[in-house]
Amino acid sequence: MDQQVLIDRDFLEKLERLAIHWQKSFPGLVGGHNPSRYSGPGQEFLDHRHFHHGDDLRGVNWRAYLRFEKLFMKMFHIEPRIPVRLLLDSSQSMATADGAKFHYARRLAAALCYIGLVRLDTIVVHPFSQGLGDAFSCWGGRHRFAPMVDFLTALRPQGATSYHQVVRQFSSKYLQRGLLIVISDFLDDEGSEKPLQYLADYGHELFLIQVWDEEDRTPPWDGELRLTDAETGSVQDIDFDSSSRARYTELFDEYARGLQRVAMGSGGRYAGLSTSISIDEAIFGPVARVRGVQ
Repeated sequence: MDQQVLIDRDFLEKLERLAIHWQKSFPGLVGGHNPSRYSGPGQEFLDHRHFHHGDDLRGVNWRAYLRFEKLFMKMFHIEPRIPVRLLLDSSQSMATADGAKFHYARRLAAALCYIGLVRLDTIVVHPFSQGLGDAFSCWGGRHRFAPMVDFLTALRPQGATSYHQVVRQFSSKYLQRGLLIVISDFLDDEGSEKPLQYLADYGHELFLIQVWDEEDRTPPWDGELRLTDAETGSVQDIDFDSSSRARYTELFDEYARGLQRVAMGSGGRYAGLSTSISIDEAIFGPVARVRGVQ
């Protein structure tokens, strides 16, 4: 699979005008393209504060000194360069629908990485299943995009999902708070909401992107079925009809709303994406509407 198949040049040109957006301000971080509420050097005036010993005299408002005979420091909005980490679900459940769901997730990851690179963000991509896989970091502009595409293209789904283990490893590896983008179907027998809530409570800003194939949400089958779990191999016999389908879809949507509550309850965002919509529609539609990009 080559770079053009994963994401084409025409689409990349459309992404040029976008930027990855975050809601929170993270103190002590500079650079990037989102305004912070924290004071520091910058271009957009914020406020004054009293001069303290050791402050840079170049920041003093000398006009205010002439008027009030007191030293005031001019404060500006700064542009924070926050850590952007992207967790990409590479568990076996992503391989359903003949791999279309995983390919879709990789394309989303590639699009978001390109947007970040154009805006000089630093992005770390971590595939995960039972734990965190090897990370790939990229920064310094769009010329770093090709190695990222090679990394994403080489990934293959394998293993079962364990959000508890992934969050445990992530928390010990990344102590600095930042923006955490998770692209996943969020299918984990032990549940994903509590581990993700832990990350939100710690101070990370969550942007959860739930990807599903249509058969994940609305199974098309009828009759007596034998289902095999894609990750564990466990087998279950069920009798499936229209009422079962409606109930299943209802529970699926309820789970999606739970993920949305986890993300939005801490000032983050959530987007649910069916693979039936194009990547172009996904980025400029649902992802943009929740201000994942702008």
